[in-house]
Amino acid sequence: MILSLFDQFMSPWHMGVPLLAISLVLPWVLFPTPTLRWLNNRMLTFQSWFIARFTHQTFLPLNIDGHKWALLLASLMVFLITLNMLGLLPYTFTPTTQLSLNLGLAVPLWLATVVIGMRNQPTAALGHLLPEGTPTPLIPVLIIIETISLFIRPVALGVRLTANLTAGHLLIQLVSTAVFVLLPMMPTVAMLTAILLLMLTLLEVAVAMIQAYVFVLLLSLYLQENV
Repeated sequence: MILSLFDQFMSPWHMGVPLLAISLVLPWVLFPTPTLRWLNNRMLTFQSWFIARFTHQTFLPLNIDGHKWALLLASLMVFLITLNMLGLLPYTFTPTTQLSLNLGLAVPLWLATVVIGMRNQPTAALGHLLPEGTPTPLIPVLIIIETISLFIRPVALGVRLTANLTAGHLLIQLVSTAVFVLLPMMPTVAMLTAILLLMLTLLEVAVAMIQAYVFVLLLSLYLQENV
C-alpha cells in the first residue's frame, strides 16, 4: 500500500523513453501566442494582464539593474504555475514533485544572483556574512552560520516546492481512496468525504499557485540583495 501511494511520483516511461521531457514541453504548447492585432481575445488579454501585474509587483522594490530579470522570472512563474496546475488533472504527472527538477531550477538561478553580487558589489555581498556591530568573539561563528544559511537557500527553495506538492497529492489520493472504499458500505459518509475531497482539491489549486509565486518571489529577494 505504501509503495502504491508513491508510484504517482515516479517519472513515467513508455517503451524505454522517459516522458518527463514531454511533461516539461507541453505547458508551452498551451500558452496562447501573442499577435500583432490591436484587439485580442479574452485568454490572451488575461495572460498579458497577469504577466504585467506579476512583473510589476515582483520588481517594484528592485532597482533598474534587477529589471533585466523580468522576462526570466515572469516566464518561470507562468511555467511553474502551469506545471503545478496540470499535475492536478487525472492521469497526469507533476514534474515539480521531483526534487531533482526543482533543484535544477533553484541552484543555477540562486548561483547567478550570488555571482552578480560578487561581481558588481563584492564588499556589500561579503558584508551580508557578518552583521554590523557583531562582538569580536562571535565573528568566526557568525561567518560560518551565515555561509551555511547562504548555501542552504537553493536547497530550501527546491525542498519547499517538492514537499508542498507531494504532501498535497498524497492527501488527495488518500481521501479519494477513502471515498471509493466507503461508497458501497456507508454512502452518507462517502458523500461527506467527497465534499472534503472537493475542498482539498480547491486548496491544492491555491497551493499550486502560491508555491510557484513563493519560489519566484524568494529568487527576486535574493536578487534584491545582490543588485
